[in-house]
Amino acid sequence: MSPSPQAVAHMEARRRLALATALATRRVWRRLDQDNLYPSWLGLLGDVLALVMASQMTAVQMTDPWLLRLLGPENEDRPAADRLIPQAFAGVDGSGRPLADVLRAPIWTALRMLTQGRPLVQALVSGQALLDAIVQTAVADTGRAADSVGMTARPSVTGYIRVVEAGACSRCIILAGAEYQTDKAFLRHPRCKCGMEPVTRDHTPEVPSPKRLVAQMSEEQKRRTFGEAGARALAEGADLGQLVNARRGMQSATVYGRKLQITTEGVTKRGFAGARLRNFQKVEGQRYRVSKTPRLMPEEIYRLADDREHAVRLLRNHGYLA
Repeated sequence: MSPSPQAVAHMEARRRLALATALATRRVWRRLDQDNLYPSWLGLLGDVLALVMASQMTAVQMTDPWLLRLLGPENEDRPAADRLIPQAFAGVDGSGRPLADVLRAPIWTALRMLTQGRPLVQALVSGQALLDAIVQTAVADTGRAADSVGMTARPSVTGYIRVVEAGACSRCIILAGAEYQTDKAFLRHPRCKCGMEPVTRDHTPEVPSPKRLVAQMSEEQKRRTFGEAGARALAEGADLGQLVNARRGMQSATVYGRKLQITTEGVTKRGFAGARLRNFQKVEGQRYRVSKTPRLMPEEIYRLADDREHAVRLLRNHGYLA
């Protein structure tokens, strides 16, 4: 089956809650006294904190009704004492840092830009953008934490499957449909749009795979998500996982007297690209031997290739094509 309508609706409701909270805190940000930015923001922090904490508790309160609708009363197999406590989730961000401290970051960003000589309007816009990101991420992370705890409290739930929405980043797309045990932390990033759906003996959702998600994307969406060269590599048949993981270790290096974009991902003896590149050496601190041959990024391959046939051959040699 596809992700259940309840799961999709749950993710969308939480997204709307996070966005509404960001809009509300944005209105507070606009009340700043532009002549006394830092003291003014400290005076407004209480209002912002109250808004975010209220939304965090609302996000937690969404979990139990969602799981009950999704799994049915027959799977409501936990002690009554194991109900979620909304207040226990509020007041911190996804890393456990006090929100009262984290919410000072937007004004520091604005002040730092002012000291760099940037216009006041630009500084305030940047601070507001950071505030939006903090607020939306805090609400979403709290909701996902509640979902995870709610699943763990139900013995019938054996794990969860990652549900990825359209518009997700490349790192999230390659995790679409991955199944984890309930005690496995949910991987996410600021403004992450992904959610989870529980797995039980009678309920195993079949969510879209990474390949299917990419197939549903327009060419413009692919370019925006994977970059111009990444989208082109996918059109040539490049492996999605290899393409995305390569960017994680991307860096510049001088090769044969030229500065090129290379990646350190997958170049060990056990790595997919390393098996193609060979020429291994022992590197201190590395468990496995590493290829001395630099692994080029797709952008460099396209820049260096003489023609399409040459590009395909290089993509294959550097581990992007099977």
